[in-house]
Amino acid sequence: MKITKDSWITLCAILFVVVLPHAGIIPFPFAYSIPVLVFVWLFLKHNKENFTSIGFSFKQFHIKPVLIGLGSAIALFSFLNWVFFPLLLKLIDLPAVNLGDFTKIRGDTTFYIFILAMGWIIGGFYEEIVFHGFIFTRLEKLFSGRYAMLISFLLSNIIFALYHLQLGPIGVINAFIAGICYHALMLYFKRNMWYAIFCHAIYDTIALTYIYAGY
Repeated sequence: MKITKDSWITLCAILFVVVLPHAGIIPFPFAYSIPVLVFVWLFLKHNKENFTSIGFSFKQFHIKPVLIGLGSAIALFSFLNWVFFPLLLKLIDLPAVNLGDFTKIRGDTTFYIFILAMGWIIGGFYEEIVFHGFIFTRLEKLFSGRYAMLISFLLSNIIFALYHLQLGPIGVINAFIAGICYHALMLYFKRNMWYAIFCHAIYDTIALTYIYAGY
């Protein structure tokens, strides 16, 4: 990777969209998504690109991503919670995942519905656009050679995992594996982000409902 002025600008752009949501300068819950998405839009526009360039297009929406996303989310949740982590925790002693305010949805249907909606808006749409769309394609432009896509794929999902650092080690591992699955679906289906969006949103729906039910 050759470091140029454009490379530094791209790296700063990636840093901005990752750090701003955790900076605590926007007091309203999930409101950070608005300035970040505006920034992404302006950055793409400056480079004569748009959201279609990173895989998000309303023209690509159809029923297949919904069905594939549903099946993939169920399989992923089942694997992580009833196969992978039970085996991992037998080998390594890790602290319990830090669910923070998510535990407040137990017994509070109104808050549960609100968080569920945010799971679709922030988890499904926002995070896929930012991480597996914007950050991934920016990294692709930084690297060259036959392994550019693979390197960008791994780096964008490491960043996605570390973005969930507040959840603790288990949360980071979970985000890394889940992120790889969301992203792989998108790439497999010709960079159609709808597959990743529905898999991500439905996975979050299952996880939040699981917490709401008291598990």
